[in-house]
Amino acid sequence: MAKILIAAHIDVDPATREECLKKAQPYIDGALSQEGCLCYSWCADMHNPARIEVFEEWVDEEALAQHFQDIHYASMLAHIGSFGLTNAVSAKYRVDAEGPVYNAEGKPTPSFDQ
Repeated sequence: MAKILIAAHIDVDPATREECLKKAQPYIDGALSQEGCLCYSWCADMHNPARIEVFEEWVDEEALAQHFQDIHYASMLAHIGSFGLTNAVSAKYRVDAEGPVYNAEGKPTPSFDQ
């Protein structure tokens, strides 16, 4: 069983981005209520006025598969489309290792062997 991460960059009409984010709360809450959802977050990109950054964390592929079948997912797609979607790029990652960023001395380290 491997954790799944999703990172997405969604571009909408900059004039509608804030409204899109505010009105997305029911879809975000719906995803967060699903079994196996560890994180589901949308936020405004501070460097691009059109961009919404999405980060998701799922316990495994089965949990993600259930999410894709849920009404919140289908509704979220329609929601984004209604705000002038101009571009969307997303990727999923299967996690094979996980570890803390900071070691015992409080220093950041890229190593997974602490």
